Amino acid sequence: MRTVLITGGSRGIGAATARAFAKNGDRVIINYQSKQQLAEALAKELGGIAIRADVSDKGQVRAMLEQIGGVDVLVNNAGFAQFAMFDALSDEDWQRMLGVTLSGAFYCIQGVLPHMIHQKSGAIINVSSIWGITGSACEVAYSTAKAGLIGMTKALAKEVGLSGIRVNCVAPGAIETDMLSCFTAEDMDALKEETPLSRIGNTTDI
Repeated sequence: MRTVLITGGSRGIGAATARAFAKNGDRVIINYQSKQQLAEALAKELGGIAIRADVSDKGQVRAMLEQIGGVDVLVNNAGFAQFAMFDALSDEDWQRMLGVTLSGAFYCIQGVLPHMIHQKSGAIINVSSIWGITGSACEVAYSTAKAGLIGMTKALAKEVGLSGIRVNCVAPGAIETDMLSCFTAEDMDALKEETPLSRIGNTTDI
């Protein structure tokens, strides 16, 4: 049985991913930062464990990993939407986005690598976004952080591949999650038109 850690796993893509791994017979650890009730309910449903930790805080990540033990599969899914004109972004907005998305992945990967290297196997999956490839107006910080995850994935895959560790990245398009809750019906129609399948994706697609 593998131990799978999913950051930001209480809802959306994270929750669907947790269900997929649990169905496969894996031990699922659901990390959350604020959605305690959702995370604990999901953990109970799947026979897993919910652990609170702000992944942008290295100390909290270390404490979480000490509680878990060795991790065989890490899914760096923690993230949040942020819509703002570039010149309206505050230092706090910018640092929070990079802290959760990039530093969070960095801290979690550094924490799980020793176990993976020792056993010469493991998988790291970084959840980016189509905006990390194409960019999106009014989402510069988000696009920047997600692009950084793609670069991290490419470089790290080359560094740890000989140790039997796979590093991959998934870059979803528009997916039916809370992140789209502020979009109007017209916005949703426009997103559908830009999608080859002419529909908004759902979490199980990912």
